[in-house]
Amino acid sequence: MVDFGKTAADYGKHRQGFPEELFRRLRAFNIGLPGQRVVDLGTGTGTVARSLALAGCRLTGIDPAAPMLEQARALDAAAGVSIEYIAGRAENTGLPAANFDLVTAGQCWHWFERGEAAREVMRLLVPGGALAILTFDWIPLPGNVVAATEALIEKHNPSWLFGGAYGIHGQWTIETGRAGFVAHESFSFDLPAWYTHEAWRGRIRASAGVGASLPPEAVAAFDAEHAAMLARNFPEDPIAVPHRTWALVCRKPA
Repeated sequence: MVDFGKTAADYGKHRQGFPEELFRRLRAFNIGLPGQRVVDLGTGTGTVARSLALAGCRLTGIDPAAPMLEQARALDAAAGVSIEYIAGRAENTGLPAANFDLVTAGQCWHWFERGEAAREVMRLLVPGGALAILTFDWIPLPGNVVAATEALIEKHNPSWLFGGAYGIHGQWTIETGRAGFVAHESFSFDLPAWYTHEAWRGRIRASAGVGASLPPEAVAAFDAEHAAMLARNFPEDPIAVPHRTWALVCRKPA
């Protein structure tokens, strides 16, 4: 069972948020405007919520893992923003219906029961309101640090099945359309994320295949082998890790 609450400290310290370029592009879709009422599903440590709050939006963050919300509150205090966080599920938030202009889901839509979550988003939004599904995926290429790291995760956790992704999630366009959403638009762009060896190790410890699913002794064994592999095969420090940002924007019919 995956439990990101077990990785909250590494998650808050080492997982990079979405690039500012994403939020600049979303503003062209009238997303992230001052005063918008927003629910951020699967908010985790609040990376999407915080960026929108800094832009002047009014945020409510939902996540089932209380330790993640504790990290989010600490990071919010450092950033000087105030966000309401609620421990709960994306499929049944308990929030009032037709009360929000925007619902976001950053790097989490794949964890939900997506049909139920889409129906809940439809309930939350005002007519014409938007759903923005956002991903920031590392990209494995032959010989790069991502491919080597994924191979090591699979060695230590054969049940991990998320390797080899390429950062485009077209099926979600079909699924949200079947749920009644309209006016679909999507875009993607590639940027490197720079990680020191220490930060990349922390980023991977915070992932679903390692710290969120393995017992502590197995995490420690993985981390030791990961550190040795980085020192041996990727001695440059920091490392440029290729990432692809992808966004899907769709709307509740007006």
